[in-house]
Amino acid sequence: MTTSIRPGAKTHINWRKWDGAPHWIHEVVYLGRDEWGSWFGQCAGWRSHRPGRDTLLKTSCVMLLPDPEPGSDHGAEWILTVNAPPQRTRIYIDVAWDARWDGEEPHAIDMDLDVVRRTDQRGIYIDDEDEWEEHRIEYGYPLHVVNRLEIVAAELKRKVTERAAPFNEATTHTWFDVLDALEL
Repeated sequence: MTTSIRPGAKTHINWRKWDGAPHWIHEVVYLGRDEWGSWFGQCAGWRSHRPGRDTLLKTSCVMLLPDPEPGSDHGAEWILTVNAPPQRTRIYIDVAWDARWDGEEPHAIDMDLDVVRRTDQRGIYIDDEDEWEEHRIEYGYPLHVVNRLEIVAAELKRKVTERAAPFNEATTHTWFDVLDALEL
C-alpha cells in the first residue's frame, strides 16, 4: 500500500472503464488494513454515482481493496463489497484490472464481470457475462487480460461458495464493527 491516509479519513473509490471513460465513484471512509488489504466503509445515505445513475445507500457496506498478487505488474484484480442486512445482495465482487491506490484514493478499471452472493433463490453466480463478451470486442481487451480475469472470476465464485476468508462473515464482521464505531 502506498498512501498516507489514516483510518477514519473520508475518500473515494474511483472506477473507470477500459477506454478511460468514467464509471462508479463511491464515497467511502478508510477503515484500516489487515492481511487481506485495505478496508473501506460506506454508511447508509452515502453516495455512489456514475454517468446516468446516482444512488444513496440504503444500508451500510464494507469494501476491500486487496493487495496485488506478489510479483504482479498491475494492481489487484477485484474489489469486494459486503452489504449489511437486510440487503439481499450480500456480496458483490467487481472483477477489476489494476485496482490500486493512487495517492489517497483507490482507482480501478471495471472489467464487467461480477461475482454475486444473494440471500434469495439466485444464490451465488457470475453476473454480466453478456456485457463482458460485448466489451471484449468493443474495447479490445488483450487476450492475456481476458484469460486471466476469467480464471479470477471462477476462483472468486469458488471461494465465495466455500465462504473462505475474506468472503466470510467472521472477516467482514470486524470491519462493520470498525465502521459502526466511527463518529461520522
